[in-house]
Amino acid sequence: MPQVLMTDEAFDQFDALPKKIKERVRKLTKRLESWPVVSGVKALSGKLAGWYRIRTGDYRVRFRVDGEMITIDKIGHRKDIYED
Repeated sequence: MPQVLMTDEAFDQFDALPKKIKERVRKLTKRLESWPVVSGVKALSGKLAGWYRIRTGDYRVRFRVDGEMITIDKIGHRKDIYED
C-alpha cells in the first residue's frame, strides 16, 4: 500500500479550503492509498507530464507517484491548479 504525503504548501492550501471541501479532499487522499486502483485519476501532459490529478467538484489534488510514495504538492480550485 503506497504512503501518501503532502508538501508544506499543500497543507497550507488544504487549511485554507472550506470545511465541506476539506472533508472531500480527505476522502480523496484516503482513496489514493489504493493506488493504482483509483478511479477518476488523470495523467497530466505538457509541462506537467509525470503529474496526476484527481478531482472533487471544482477542486483538484495534484500529485506525483514515485514507487510506493505518493506526494501531493498542490490542492486548489480548478482555475488555479494548473498554473506553474
